Amino acid sequence: MASETNQSRRNFFKLVASAGGGLMLGFNWADTSGAAPAIAGETALTEAAVAADIEFNSFLSINPQGIVTIFSPNPEVGQGIKTAFPLIVAEELDVDWKQVKVVQAPLDAKRFERQVTGGSGAIRHSWERLRKAGATARHLLVEAAAKQWNVPPGECTTSMGKVIHQASNRQSGYGDLATEAAKLPVPAEVKLKDRKDFKLIGKYTNNVDNEQIIVGKPLFGIDFYREGMLHAMVQRPAFGLKLKSLDATAAKAMPGIVDVVTFKNNVAVVGKSTWQVKKAREALKIEWEKEAELESSSDHDRLMQELLNSAEVTVRRKDGDVEAAFKGAAKVVKSEYQCPFLPHSPLEPMNFFAHVRPDGVELIGPTQTPELARNETAKLLGIPPEKVTVEMTRMGGGFGRRLKADYVLEAVEVSNLVKAPVKVIWTREDDMTGGSYRPAVRYRFEAALDAKGNMIGYKLRGAGINVGNSTREDNFPSGAVDNLLIDSIEHKSPITTGAWRAPITNFLAFAEQSFLDEVAQKAGKDPVKFRLELLEKAKKAPVGAIKYDIDRMKAVIELASQKAGWGKKKGVSQGFDLVCISRMLRTWPR
Repeated sequence: MASETNQSRRNFFKLVASAGGGLMLGFNWADTSGAAPAIAGETALTEAAVAADIEFNSFLSINPQGIVTIFSPNPEVGQGIKTAFPLIVAEELDVDWKQVKVVQAPLDAKRFERQVTGGSGAIRHSWERLRKAGATARHLLVEAAAKQWNVPPGECTTSMGKVIHQASNRQSGYGDLATEAAKLPVPAEVKLKDRKDFKLIGKYTNNVDNEQIIVGKPLFGIDFYREGMLHAMVQRPAFGLKLKSLDATAAKAMPGIVDVVTFKNNVAVVGKSTWQVKKAREALKIEWEKEAELESSSDHDRLMQELLNSAEVTVRRKDGDVEAAFKGAAKVVKSEYQCPFLPHSPLEPMNFFAHVRPDGVELIGPTQTPELARNETAKLLGIPPEKVTVEMTRMGGGFGRRLKADYVLEAVEVSNLVKAPVKVIWTREDDMTGGSYRPAVRYRFEAALDAKGNMIGYKLRGAGINVGNSTREDNFPSGAVDNLLIDSIEHKSPITTGAWRAPITNFLAFAEQSFLDEVAQKAGKDPVKFRLELLEKAKKAPVGAIKYDIDRMKAVIELASQKAGWGKKKGVSQGFDLVCISRMLRTWPR
């Protein structure tokens, strides 16, 4: 055993010098004592995992040895969905978690719904159907056992992957019953567990990929490798520029370079290793020309101020007589908050593998929206979506960046041009300069207070770049203030923007809650009591539409302040924020 361990250690790391120079530290999987993991072709792994299994539904199968394979259809970005989905199925199936094997399912829009990671909606959307998937299989297993023993199904119970008949002291493992159970008719309705009987949900469970991550197994898109594939890096224009001329002579002459191709305004260098294409890309001689007005940070600062002072705004909500409230106010509180463009920069840079063949397209990599990747690829190539397969790797972060398919289409474009399997990879610099940014916004808040410190007027103006409506006009405290005005204005820019962990609500909520703290301070009121008073006002005498759950919000505020010992701790500074609380209210199933 010692010799095996030493052999494994000797071969775990390899120093590889490419022909073009540069040093790369990597794993040599083929030399390890274990089997070489083939991240290439996740579909093959999936098929092999269930080759001898008996399928009960889209989510699970059981083999005669009692091993339960549960598919996790949604992309895993680090939020734990690859563990959570199977755990919910296993809970209703009533199986020993140690008997469960979790497999990342490929894109299959017919068998699975909403194979998307975004908006914190996966569990909320799939909670019931996942439970039903496990409960249906458990029902069939019980029916099979009852039939075998000639006893009423109602006399049978399940536990840890076994069906038990207490009266006759008989029990059978799921593996022994799987074949017969799968032949029975599937019930239209099944009884779900009472939550008090949960054995897995609510208890700590290790992430199913922990061990592989710790030892460095290739789970992520950046780890993907297939024998014979080419590597590519893309030189993209700065925002507002387009390609004028290209001299790739020096780059093409460098070691390992297969080709230099152009598509749209991009230039891609294709070669045999990442290091070689990176060095060759630096040797490109490119001339760009202006296509749109270029913008700088100083331009944006000026623009934002102009937008906040503009009369050309869109009114999103108006309640009462705002002008009169501010004119007669005893005190007016004003404040501005701003958030610049922010790059996502997840730990794993953008990357994707594509193989465009005459008979179809194979896509493998980290994406939060696999169906979008498939559909956009089909649209680009003018082929039916059914000819595009998508396999999902684990993602080293995304935060909304991988909701888009631009980096996927780059791999498709290059593969189609060079007629070979290609993996496109971005550098960290590419992520920072060519990515899709969180939109820049600036907010101006104003509050009118009467002589008793009551908020009688509220104004919010949101100014944003490529953001549409930068406000959420029905957020609290809307409905709790007699006189309220919320409007917005937008500037269109060539800079690409996108979701960044809720592109509006995350920063807006921080700004809203910070401003309420400022108002409470100026009013001489406790910030928790100040919010509760507004909620009570919204409940007893609402002004306009109420789009939030007043009672639930109040209950959470009161519980949070109680648990924090609000106002009772001496020598300790405390602050209160509804941002996380409101997110929690929207996210978790009741």
